[in-house]
Amino acid sequence: MIDNYNALLKPDDEELSARLEAAHTRLFAQQMQMKETQLPVVVLFEGWGAAGKGTMIGRIIRNLDPRFFTAVSMHDPTPDEQRKPFLCRYFSQIPEAGRFLFMDTGWMSEITHSVLKGTMNRQVYRDRIGSVRRFERGLTDNGYLVLKFFFHITKKEQKKRLDALLDSRDTEWQVDDYDLWENKHYNECEAVFDAFLDDTSTASSPWYVVDAKSKKWAELQVMETIVAGIDMALKNHTLTVPLVQNTFPLLPMPKLADVDLNKTIAPEEYKTELKQLQEHLRELHNKAYRMRIPIIIAYEGWDAAGKGGNIKRLTSALDPRGYEVIPIASPKPHEKSRHFLWRFWTRLPKTGHIAIFDRTWYGRVMVERLEGFCSENDWQRAYNEMNEFEKELSDWGAVIIKFWVHIDKDTQLARFTERQNNPDKQWKITDEDWRNREKWDVYEQAVDEMIAKTSTSYAPWHILESNDKHYARIKALRIVIEALEDAIYH
Repeated sequence: MIDNYNALLKPDDEELSARLEAAHTRLFAQQMQMKETQLPVVVLFEGWGAAGKGTMIGRIIRNLDPRFFTAVSMHDPTPDEQRKPFLCRYFSQIPEAGRFLFMDTGWMSEITHSVLKGTMNRQVYRDRIGSVRRFERGLTDNGYLVLKFFFHITKKEQKKRLDALLDSRDTEWQVDDYDLWENKHYNECEAVFDAFLDDTSTASSPWYVVDAKSKKWAELQVMETIVAGIDMALKNHTLTVPLVQNTFPLLPMPKLADVDLNKTIAPEEYKTELKQLQEHLRELHNKAYRMRIPIIIAYEGWDAAGKGGNIKRLTSALDPRGYEVIPIASPKPHEKSRHFLWRFWTRLPKTGHIAIFDRTWYGRVMVERLEGFCSENDWQRAYNEMNEFEKELSDWGAVIIKFWVHIDKDTQLARFTERQNNPDKQWKITDEDWRNREKWDVYEQAVDEMIAKTSTSYAPWHILESNDKHYARIKALRIVIEALEDAIYH
């Protein structure tokens, strides 16, 4: 791709200056349009060392309103970042709607450097390519404009620039050992770069190879590409996004109406088994921490089904330094203006830790779907997007356990009434709970569809029969223990 890119004809100096001024003027106007239409933009700069990536960001942003863009330089992942999924630090950077993000290197550099250093084998590389393609498609499907530039210079030109930087004490810090190694092994690097560009250039987020020998000419290529990309995004932002077919293995699941909710456990048996299971879980938590296995437990269920009590019996067995319970409410403005999975990517646990989500990303296909907080296309796409999200977590090594805490309508009514009549529990019941109860049937249909389309082999759903809360608590502990034992001993 690098050798065969469609090199543009460089204009003369007068035309270049005029077109560059026009492009900067147009980009400033577009920045306001993007803000008004709430379209976010991600601009990624990759390329050879000393090709001018960092300088280019400074040139592009000089006429932009600094309130509406962010520029970041992505270095090698820190030890803490290495304990999160590969995509986590990139997903956390994505901008709010109407804002620009300019990135000086990113996922390309991280992957290609690992390949060139010999620390990434072929299979891991293929997995990373799949992750990148899904990440970028997920952004563009959710309204992000993704523009990716590779700055290309010859080996001779790179050597000339590196030598010039090293000749001055004020600039020698800009050259590191990798830059020198890259120039020495230019052909090997070019082959790896070229393969990556081919593997990740798609119709929705193509790579643009920039002739970077002349800095001003490179600036014009980048500016006019950004301007053209934004014009296209403004024209197309109301179009419906095609749905992607699910390719993940799904497990057969019963409909909620077919679940037997008469299961119970005797009080004495409950007390004895609860103590034994909690002691065993405590031991497994220590082993999982030592082995740095990340654990994600997701709770969904009917209002008053007993999620809180279930979580409490689970966490009572855990070391408080090694877990976090994350209650999920309606998204805040800064969360709502990003990809709907952003607020979950930014709350993932480190390896060896447990994250327990009290309500989850599945709100997209329940409350957001039924209350009209997103479009039909949004929630229809979300099934596959959530399967992909959980696949990333599973490939990272996470144990994923998903619970639907299930009760019948009569049990819910009895618990609502008890809360309403008990001053100590009235804070647990709201007008919204009563309104949601009136929509029980449509919610049940949505939950059935959700479970059927997202119960995968790597992140299955477990239905907890919770008319008897004690029974549901014991079942949840057993399921968690079984999942941890499988991860630790197999």
